[in-house]
Amino acid sequence: MNVVRNHVCRENAFEDAERDAVYRAIFTRRDVRSHFRPDPIDDTVLARLLLAAHHAPSVGFMQPWNFIVVRDMQRRQAVRDLFLAAREQELPNIAEERQALYRKLKLEGICESALNLCITCDRSRSKGSPLGRWHNPEMDVYSTVCAVQNFWLAARTEGIGVGWVSILDADALKRVLNIPGHVVPIAYLCVSHVSEFAPRPDLERNGWGARLPLSSLIMSETFGGEGEDALKEVADEANRS
Repeated sequence: MNVVRNHVCRENAFEDAERDAVYRAIFTRRDVRSHFRPDPIDDTVLARLLLAAHHAPSVGFMQPWNFIVVRDMQRRQAVRDLFLAAREQELPNIAEERQALYRKLKLEGICESALNLCITCDRSRSKGSPLGRWHNPEMDVYSTVCAVQNFWLAARTEGIGVGWVSILDADALKRVLNIPGHVVPIAYLCVSHVSEFAPRPDLERNGWGARLPLSSLIMSETFGGEGEDALKEVADEANRS
């Protein structure tokens, strides 16, 4: 996707090549399940990715995240067993006409990837500091999700694929990884160099769903409010380019 350029005001803006690189990382990021290569990830690179995650937006500057690097294959196999059990539990809740497709989908790469990473939220870290959380106590969780996104985008710039395994029982995962009760596992990620990044998301390519047109999601002033026609037109144009 080409970025629509606006040359009206460039104060504090990135140079064109730098800006386009950021958008390229966003638009070509994929939830990777396959094409993993056996090459190990250099600790210098992994540290850069974790540093990017550590610089995520953090409400109240609480920084609630921790990063559990999982390399041991036996432990990873235990996590994969959790995935297989959870998938069987999820299957009956999938529409019957989609169950065959669901079974064919590649939904994890726990043992094939170079390493796994569990990003957690320590809900006690902001104890006694209600800044930004008094009316919305979930902001520590949302901040941790921002750390996941930072990690993911930074990984894409390094040519490293990331796959989020969400089909897991959280309590069972906590037992496998010795996670304390007050800490919440937010994301279990498969991380590895890949041979390629798919041009489209796997679920879209396999017919599970399609990306919604941005213009249908833009509202004016209130939920469902009509308007912003000019903005919608520009959004549609950007999507076509």
